[in-house]
Amino acid sequence: MIERYSRPEMAALWSDLAKYDSWLEVEIAVCEAQAEKGLIPQSALKNIKGKAKFDTARVKEIELEVKHDVIAFLTCVAENVGEDSRFVHLGLTSSDVIDTALALQLKRAATILSRELNSLHDIILHKAREHKNTLQVGRSHGIHAEPITFGFKLAVWLEEVRRHQARLAQATKNIAVGKISGAVGTYSNISPEIEQLTCAKLGLDAEGISTQIVQRDRHAEFICTIALIGSSLDKFATEIRHLQRTDVLEVEEPFTQGQKGSSAMPHKRNPVGCENISGLARLLRANSIAAMENIPLWHERDISHSSVERVIIPDSTILLDFMLNRFGAILKDLVVYPDNMKENMDVYGGVIYSQSVLLKLIEKGLTREEAYKLVQSNAMKAWNSKSGSFKDNLLSDKEVRKLVSQEEVENCFDAKNYLKNVDRVFQKLGI
Repeated sequence: MIERYSRPEMAALWSDLAKYDSWLEVEIAVCEAQAEKGLIPQSALKNIKGKAKFDTARVKEIELEVKHDVIAFLTCVAENVGEDSRFVHLGLTSSDVIDTALALQLKRAATILSRELNSLHDIILHKAREHKNTLQVGRSHGIHAEPITFGFKLAVWLEEVRRHQARLAQATKNIAVGKISGAVGTYSNISPEIEQLTCAKLGLDAEGISTQIVQRDRHAEFICTIALIGSSLDKFATEIRHLQRTDVLEVEEPFTQGQKGSSAMPHKRNPVGCENISGLARLLRANSIAAMENIPLWHERDISHSSVERVIIPDSTILLDFMLNRFGAILKDLVVYPDNMKENMDVYGGVIYSQSVLLKLIEKGLTREEAYKLVQSNAMKAWNSKSGSFKDNLLSDKEVRKLVSQEEVENCFDAKNYLKNVDRVFQKLGI
């Protein structure tokens, strides 16, 4: 089912063809390094580079017999290279090729993910600026709290995406390492100089020290970073889902011409895109657990991690690529309803301004406890009567009016008082 979410560029990175291409890239880079050090003849290197190729179907055919993927690959390459194939894979173990090639694939996948994350950043930035002053009620526990702006909400998302940009860059750096150190990592049949030369040719760092494999905390960090990004997309999508509810309707996913929301109820316009993103984020989080389970292996290596990675690495990168692209499209064409936001702010005659009234009464000399009791009683009257008005209750409350004028009460209900530092927040973020 993962094919449903595959976008061509990312999916191509995890094809068998791409895998074998990466293996061959590593093998040739090792041969080049060995030829530079005089360990294999230049004529052999020229022949290897000219003739080294493979046929995916032939590799699979050989693997059915030998039951070893790298040996099958090398056998296929040897069939094309001929006698000089004896210099291919010289002094290496399978994981030298597999892990170094995987680093190449992950680095390339990270380039795609970084591009998509940067695109989402720019979409959020544009929307935050557009709605910087679009008034909206803030909510805590799902309950009306105090005024914010929709742009402020988006600015919070923007800063979160920026943290993910930094995390992804760091995780990419830590995964972009190769190892050409032999059977248990001790360079018994190959030298550290060959490793350094090979990795430099491939645009990778050489692992500081390895066993037979690159240690899997690196891969776990990368997959966990993907899960973190996915979880933020889940958070953003969940917010849109809540705000699209019929009784809220402050924003709405784009609903295209001809789209249908329900087989039974023609009126439905459901946040299916955001629900899709929330669901897929669960897979990314599950994959992160599997990646961490891959860290503790037996001694210098076992291959219990290998089968897991064949699933979680392609799936996680493919899914996040899809999710970033899909959420970016949703947010870019998001329908925003400022009038509904304003209407929701005024529910119960402005109970969201209770703190402003509380502070004004304290300023007039009441203790916090006295002021709180007075404000809460008027707020609860409005809340419980459904159609009541907090402001009207205050204006008709004799105890309140002894202390504050009508003008002072009205001023407490000015949303601009709550938003006086929004500009400063945007300036802090450089937007």
